[in-house]
Amino acid sequence: MTIPFLDLKAQYKSIKGEVKEAVEQIFETCAFVGGKEVEAFEKNFADYCNVSYCVGVGNGTDALWLTLKAMDIGPGDEVIVPANTFIATAEAISAVGAQPVFVDHDKDTYTINTGEISARISEKTKAIIAVHLYGQPADMDPILEIAAKHGIKVIEDAAQAHGAEYKGRRIGSIGDAACFSFYPGKNLGAYGDGGAVVTNDQKLADQVRLLSQHGSKVKYSHEIAGYNSRLDGIQAAILNVKMKYIEQWTEARRKNASLYRELLKDTNLILPIEKEDVKHVYHLFVVRVKDRDTVQRLLLERGIQTGIHYPTPIHLTEAYKGLGISAGTFPISEEYASDLLSLPMFAELTKKQIKEICKALKDIVN
Repeated sequence: MTIPFLDLKAQYKSIKGEVKEAVEQIFETCAFVGGKEVEAFEKNFADYCNVSYCVGVGNGTDALWLTLKAMDIGPGDEVIVPANTFIATAEAISAVGAQPVFVDHDKDTYTINTGEISARISEKTKAIIAVHLYGQPADMDPILEIAAKHGIKVIEDAAQAHGAEYKGRRIGSIGDAACFSFYPGKNLGAYGDGGAVVTNDQKLADQVRLLSQHGSKVKYSHEIAGYNSRLDGIQAAILNVKMKYIEQWTEARRKNASLYRELLKDTNLILPIEKEDVKHVYHLFVVRVKDRDTVQRLLLERGIQTGIHYPTPIHLTEAYKGLGISAGTFPISEEYASDLLSLPMFAELTKKQIKEICKALKDIVN
């Protein structure tokens, strides 16, 4: 049996007719940039996140740096960010000319260690980016408390956490703004790139929109030197179809995670936890295992694809060696980077497939 890490075709087949109809309407109206489908999606997604405003942009990375730019964060400023995340989180900070200041991650949740944030704050700190990694919400209350004390902004990087909840609050509605990606592999994925910024701050939303559309509210009238980063009509139409199924798909992911836990509870694997006061949406199901690379190779020999998220903490990548951060500075992120293994996870994953994965894992690690 060959089991893919992610099967986008399975989901497409389940909504193929609706998607084709939605896209055909875009072709008929030629509303390729902007238009009713984009407006409808922005309203739908804002409602879903329990916020007042949503601005569709080109991708999740653009959502992050446009938010930073709209907050007037730039050269000479610092932004707190976890060392264990996809590089896009740090790239966005670099893109506006600010400097990322890394913090190690929590041993249990793999999200930012809130106990280490205060020590990393300086007079240059302008924001904290809380990454809801793998679909697991970061511990937001301590982050909000620290930010309020120092008068700094809180940005949620929710690229992997569509629909997640923290203490009864929908992810995206907790910080000053939240940034989402609709990359095809995400829990809510387009059929190309796409992203969004959501917020309850009208001024911030207006500024993000202004920046994303060449600094223009009216065509050829440019208030500032902006950029070009817009969610296109075709992607919005597809996302509007998918919005009808996001909760159903989320529950399927959560059931798959529960089955993994049940079948792997008696192994040497360290399984992901889910705190009682959060709703994890399992963008990824990540286990820790010694000799990870060998385990991954042996699984592949059995036809089981897996992933690694992420093999190198950002501060040790070639891209950020200029910061001069030596190995050993963030020991948890560095240790876990060699142990983390992402198992197949998608809503359409079957019980039979999960049982086969778990049987193979038990054979290998035991």
